[in-house]
Amino acid sequence: MSGAGETRRAGPMAGLRVLDLTNVLAGPFATYQFVLMGAEVIKIEAPGGGDLARELGADPVLSKRKMGASFLAQNSGKKSVVLDLKSADGKAAFVALVRTADVVVENFRPGVMTRLGLGYDTLKTLKPDLIYCAISGFGQEGPMRAAPAYDQIIQGLSGAMSITGDDNSAPLRVGYPVADSVGGMTAAFAVAAALVGRERTGEGAFIDISMLDSTIATMGWVVSNYLIAGKAPVPMGNDNFTAAPSGAFRTGDGLLNIAANKQEQFEALARLIGREDLIADDRFAGREARKKNRPALNAEVERGLETRSAAEWETLLNTVGVPAGRVLSVPQALGLEQVADRGLLHRFDHVDATDGPLTVALAGYKVQGWDPGDGLAPPPTLGQDDEAFLPHRVAEGTA
Repeated sequence: MSGAGETRRAGPMAGLRVLDLTNVLAGPFATYQFVLMGAEVIKIEAPGGGDLARELGADPVLSKRKMGASFLAQNSGKKSVVLDLKSADGKAAFVALVRTADVVVENFRPGVMTRLGLGYDTLKTLKPDLIYCAISGFGQEGPMRAAPAYDQIIQGLSGAMSITGDDNSAPLRVGYPVADSVGGMTAAFAVAAALVGRERTGEGAFIDISMLDSTIATMGWVVSNYLIAGKAPVPMGNDNFTAAPSGAFRTGDGLLNIAANKQEQFEALARLIGREDLIADDRFAGREARKKNRPALNAEVERGLETRSAAEWETLLNTVGVPAGRVLSVPQALGLEQVADRGLLHRFDHVDATDGPLTVALAGYKVQGWDPGDGLAPPPTLGQDDEAFLPHRVAEGTA
């Protein structure tokens, strides 16, 4: 367990300074990845409210204190500095920070930073090797570049909603901000790649991240089925379009995901549930036949699964080589021993402006010799680090 007063070990990105001008999710999620890899991330926040996520989340008390649950989720380890980038004083302070930085990340609408006199073309004259990453809904170019974008807007425009749900429920929004998260992860990857390139060339880079592009890029299989095979994707609910029986199935107690994608897996499943007759049935003889007769096959499989619970079948199926897993709630997923063993969740005993301890999620990866939670500081209060980074302004009472 680590706390705010501890010094962090040197991680893979130790020694790098990132200026984070982002709000809400896509940008903060991207820069949170840099924190977890050891970089110093200074969050530049507007006077008054700061990051809008400070007022978002399921706990209204925390939101009122500008430490909303949505903010706490992806801002651990960052520093917070309040700057008015519209004022001469704020711009001067920001420029001074840029001279010391390796990366600037912003998610304003295209053109905002340029109008402030702080766009990439200006900043690179001050810091030629600067990596500048601009995250927006549609990118810096194109007829939709100036349109406002939120996660659900991108989910709809990308086609993701059109294939989520089934005939009765689609189009359906994915249950978490997937477009924001994908955009943020894409930005983190692109910045990391640019930093590697800078090591070879000494040159900076301008990175243009489009949430729409990023989301469509992750839909490779369904996109390729249309572009290459000429088949437009359709909503299939809990069924996997690549194989059958593959999807979510009712059991004697609970819902179970089964991925019997190979012939041998289908046969093992049939034998285990006492339905070996399905193997010899012409309707289910091969992959394409099973896909064509999916409803009938699913019904037969569910009859066989009625005798045990999802938890029991999960163990039995995995034992014989058929991938299976229960469909869990979020609290159940967070309570898995596997999650605890991997150290995904990190607990702070105390976080300023909150009551009691705080637990946050870390990273979905492991790096040998580096623990993302080692020495990690809690999420900062608004302007918490003004004195450290803007000492003259604090002394003058102008921060």
